[in-house]
Amino acid sequence: MSLEEVKKLINAPKYLKHRLIIATLYACGLRSYELCALKLSDVDFDRNTVFIRKQKGKIDRYVPLSLHLARGLKKYIRTEKPVIYLFNSQVTDNGKPLPITVRAIQWVIKENRSKIGTSKKITAHTLRHSYATHLLESGLNLLALKELLGHARIETTLVYLHVSNSGSSKKYSPLDLLYRT
Repeated sequence: MSLEEVKKLINAPKYLKHRLIIATLYACGLRSYELCALKLSDVDFDRNTVFIRKQKGKIDRYVPLSLHLARGLKKYIRTEKPVIYLFNSQVTDNGKPLPITVRAIQWVIKENRSKIGTSKKITAHTLRHSYATHLLESGLNLLALKELLGHARIETTLVYLHVSNSGSSKKYSPLDLLYRT
C-alpha cells in the first residue's frame, strides 16, 4: 500500500478503537496475533516503546511507539478503560476481559477497506508489509528492520528489498560517481 492508502485506511473507521487497531498494526509492524496478545502493560508511554512478546521467530522485541499513536492510545485508554489487554474483545469469560481476536481484526479491516477506493486486497499482513517497505524506502537499514519485524533470519527480511523503491536499489554506473557534478 502507498503511504496515502495507509493514511486513508487509518482514517476510514467511524470508531476510535477501530482506527487505533489499524494504526497500531501499521505503526508497530505487528502480526495480527501479536496485536491480540498486546497487553496494556506492554505499552510504555515514558520510553515510547511497545514490547512484543516472543511468538513467531521466538524473539522478544521492542518497537518504537509513534507520538501520534501514543496520543490516540492515551485517549482510547481514558475513554474505553481496558484492563488487561490493549484491545479487548466484546466477549468476556464470566466477566473477565478477553483479548480481541484475529477474526475481529480481519472484520475491522474488511469493513473499512471498501471506504478507501482501492481494488487492492488489504489484510493485517498487508499493513505489516507496508510498514517494512516504507521504512526501507525512508532509509532504514535491513538489520534494523529485521529486529523491528522480529525475524529470526535476515533472509526473511530480504524479501522487502525487492518490493521497496529504496535509493540503495537504484542502478547506476560507477563511472557516474567519478564525474558527479
